[in-house]
Amino acid sequence: METDLKLESTVWVGSKRYRAVLTGWHFNWTELDKKNRDKKTISVPVAEVVGVEEGRVEILPQKSIEDTDKVFTVFYVKRSSTGSSYGLLWTLGRTQFSVPSRVLRDQWTKHLRAALKTHSPVRPNRLLVFINPYGGKKKGRKIYHSLVAPLFELAGISCHVIVTERANQARDHLLKKDLTGFDGVVCVGGDGMFSEILHGLIGRTQQEAGLCENDPTVTLQPCQRHIGIIPAGSTDCVCYATVGVIDPVTSALHIIIGDSQPLDVCSVHQASGLVRYSVSLLGYGFYGDVLAESEKHRWMGPLRYDYSGTMVYLSNRSYAGIVQYLPADPLLSSPRDRTRCLSGCSVCSRSTERLFPHSSDSGSLYSSHYSQFSSDSEGEWVTVEGRFRCVSLTCMSSSCPKSPLGLSPSAHLADGTGDLILVWDTHPLGFLKFLYRHTSTEDQFDLPFVEVHRVKAVRFSLPPGKEEEEYEEIGGSIGGMDEEERGYIETVSRSGSQQHLADRGPGREMTNVQKTGNPFLCGLCCSKAPAVSVWNCDGEILPSTEILSRVHGQLVRLYARGIEDGAAMHCSEDIERGCTLQI
Repeated sequence: METDLKLESTVWVGSKRYRAVLTGWHFNWTELDKKNRDKKTISVPVAEVVGVEEGRVEILPQKSIEDTDKVFTVFYVKRSSTGSSYGLLWTLGRTQFSVPSRVLRDQWTKHLRAALKTHSPVRPNRLLVFINPYGGKKKGRKIYHSLVAPLFELAGISCHVIVTERANQARDHLLKKDLTGFDGVVCVGGDGMFSEILHGLIGRTQQEAGLCENDPTVTLQPCQRHIGIIPAGSTDCVCYATVGVIDPVTSALHIIIGDSQPLDVCSVHQASGLVRYSVSLLGYGFYGDVLAESEKHRWMGPLRYDYSGTMVYLSNRSYAGIVQYLPADPLLSSPRDRTRCLSGCSVCSRSTERLFPHSSDSGSLYSSHYSQFSSDSEGEWVTVEGRFRCVSLTCMSSSCPKSPLGLSPSAHLADGTGDLILVWDTHPLGFLKFLYRHTSTEDQFDLPFVEVHRVKAVRFSLPPGKEEEEYEEIGGSIGGMDEEERGYIETVSRSGSQQHLADRGPGREMTNVQKTGNPFLCGLCCSKAPAVSVWNCDGEILPSTEILSRVHGQLVRLYARGIEDGAAMHCSEDIERGCTLQI
């Protein structure tokens, strides 16, 4: 019970006297005045106690220990605001308590450590850590050894550390090596490093379950091991969208206390099978062109993205395509409902019950939905055709420091759906307004040439007559396929019902005039506008234009709890009463 008393005594913090109380779930200490009246109470959930040490101990910025018989030090999570609407910075709080005797000190350390084991059973004991020494500003090793490793040591977590020397080394290790005994995998790097871990863990889990990843109709097995992200890359979108801040200490503390955030994953297939997995952005058109252009200017560093974005915008390109999507249940949630997926999200919580009604049959829902993938008679698919500035699918808000609300502000991390964003061909200034609204709080979907749908699956194909241009411009990646494989692409791309633009209401009529597009400043940037774009899949260019993408609900779990809002600030030390956030 919450009220069960475990231990109570008088303690001193500096020269001030306190009454310390350890109950089942909280450790509280209340300042007392000279007449033994209560003044200020500080409350720390036991689940957020990082460690307990005898003596006067300091961990960061460097470890120091002063062994004294009557002092013990408690380390815990302390929150502070980042100045933004969402996301809280976690730091290592530290308080040194003095007691009258060594016996009482030993009682306190024993009881606090026992409470940690009882009320924090999901904390990791052993982690496999991959460090990318080349990502971002090449500070991965320094960040880990100076900021993260001391915290893991304090929490009693043992780590096996691997500094990667080549691309996909982490993925290959997870696919082939013995992972027995590891509770989770931690990546120190950016989104590219996370993607390696993601592909390795999902692939390993499907291998062990005897499932074929290349079959888009297969219900994939959720991964049991958690993934921890220590941000140290040039882009840390996944960390920002799931924690709310880009800070190594904050992420390390989430790992230590064993936070668990389920995450939806998108599988992307072409004719020959699985291409990649995606959790943030799957984008065609503008976002694909920006990535392709930026690859030509890697010498510019992170500035290449701003430069490439400007050049692609000036090119004023749009692309013909056929988009088919399988809508999600509109009664459950909507991409226009202006809600945010925050810590303890009710939509994601309800989705867990819906996705996994029985633990022994966690994939039953998806089996019922996707057993129809190969059926041409399945009647729920919606089809639209035209010219698009960009086509995007995201399983999360995809927020980042430059776009605090992200591509789809109301997207959810773990509801088994993705948000499909269609931006039709329009005037350049209209498209610029759409891009600009990503940096502000204005609704980027409140434009006549933009629509957004909550979906479970998406197909994209080229209109008849465009396939040959694709095979030539993509560089032969599909041109080498045999006729059977080409036929499979066409079958997968075009099956489904044909609900066209006429069903989309009078507000869309203006786009018919805009389908031809204007050259704008294209001549300044390129000699010939390409007929097809490429897909940007979490920062990687896909080899195929025609794809089938499916959302797998809660396929992986991160050491995170979602973005916390301002209510969590009540847990800081300078207030009178603390609170416990429910995951």
